[in-house]
Amino acid sequence: MQPTDPKTMIRVAREAGGETHVEPLNLGDRVRELRRSRGWTLEEAAKRAGLARSTLSKIENGQMSPTYDALKKLAGGLSISVPQLFTPPSKAQINGRMAVTKAGEGQAQATVTYEHELLAAGLLKKQMLPYRATIRARSFDEFAGWVRHNGEEFLYVLTGVVRLYTEFYEPVDLRRGDSAYYDAAMGHNVISLSDDDATILWVTSLV
Repeated sequence: MQPTDPKTMIRVAREAGGETHVEPLNLGDRVRELRRSRGWTLEEAAKRAGLARSTLSKIENGQMSPTYDALKKLAGGLSISVPQLFTPPSKAQINGRMAVTKAGEGQAQATVTYEHELLAAGLLKKQMLPYRATIRARSFDEFAGWVRHNGEEFLYVLTGVVRLYTEFYEPVDLRRGDSAYYDAAMGHNVISLSDDDATILWVTSLV
């Protein structure tokens, strides 16, 4: 297996998400969606918002542009803020995606200093990249400089003892159960202080 630069691995994971395309928001459709998600009829929603049923119907059908006062009443009736009327729901939160990775079945990616096992590798357009890493490096000198990439990163020690080097902080030793959360644009490297290779769970943001 050819060694893979950690920065390359994360870049590829980001690119796997593809381009984000945001559809223009239709206010009428958004209001209807919010009303129906609450199980309300037009009459009930209009009453809660203090609007005429005909007014709400016209808004939902795109037959009129509501005034700001009407928007405030509508948002109040729905118990949301006015900006939320114009914020589409997050598809990532409602499409019910799930990926299960059984022990030892992750996608292997070797580097000079780490052995990564990518988790949920088959799930595209992730907002986080989770992976289990075996730390082979025993010295900072084994790295060709700092590892840096966009986003934030969470590290959790599974076995052994590691030393986390960061560009702006003193090195810190972490044992099983210890964790660290840091800005990944800051240079960072991890070595194992154990006789055996330490293992950690890494989660990197991809947004």
